[in-house]
Amino acid sequence: MSPSKYFGAPEIFSAHGGRVDHLIDVVHWFMIALGVGWFLFIIYCLIRFRSSVNPKASYSGVRNHLSSHLEIAVVIIEAVLLLGFALPLWKERTDTWEKVQRLDPVRVRVIGWQFGWTYHYPGQDGKFGRIDPLVRTANSDPAIDFNDPNAQDDFTSPVLKIAKGRPAILNLSSNDVIHNYSIVPMRIQQDAIPGKQIPMWFTPTKVMETSVVCGQLCGEGHANMVGQMEVIDDKAFREWADAESDRALESRAPKPVTASR
Repeated sequence: MSPSKYFGAPEIFSAHGGRVDHLIDVVHWFMIALGVGWFLFIIYCLIRFRSSVNPKASYSGVRNHLSSHLEIAVVIIEAVLLLGFALPLWKERTDTWEKVQRLDPVRVRVIGWQFGWTYHYPGQDGKFGRIDPLVRTANSDPAIDFNDPNAQDDFTSPVLKIAKGRPAILNLSSNDVIHNYSIVPMRIQQDAIPGKQIPMWFTPTKVMETSVVCGQLCGEGHANMVGQMEVIDDKAFREWADAESDRALESRAPKPVTASR
């Protein structure tokens, strides 16, 4: 039985999601055991030390060390959770970072702003254009400097589109306050902090559409800061990205000068 599924965790859509849910399940079972234990202890105390049996208070206190042993046991279990589950999962994610960058990942800049998300793709050359905050014209503007040759084929999208089976590397930043990019079906989230580019990565395993929420209180419109994400087949993704990149190049190409009569 999986407590996370019982409490409504959605289906997993990422390669690493199973290990995250396993850790959540272990923590849930530990908390259930603690809750049952404390409940039984309280019932025992209510019966054992009721006033009809103990009309006179005792001021000598507990004479055995059972509570100390229980506290040590809890500390040991928490250490096992940290060292045996959480740290190995963290190590796996960090140690494979170099490998992921060599697997032809889908790269996207994700910019948070009050109260929405903007997605910046590098185009067919695979290179992001220079970012210059001075060219920003609106809070949702990704601040791409189109004087940079690498930016000519860059394009933006109101929806995050990524490819099934290919790692996705999202570089998160913010144009105003701290936000948090949370994709629950992918079992991943990361803070978006002004002035920083923070990468997070995952590999989608199924075609799907889902909502992306802001997991950090960021202002009065926080509850409405919901984005959209689509996972599509790799072929369909490449066709879509190439078409958007070509459209961007065409729109920025120098217009021919016509001779005046």
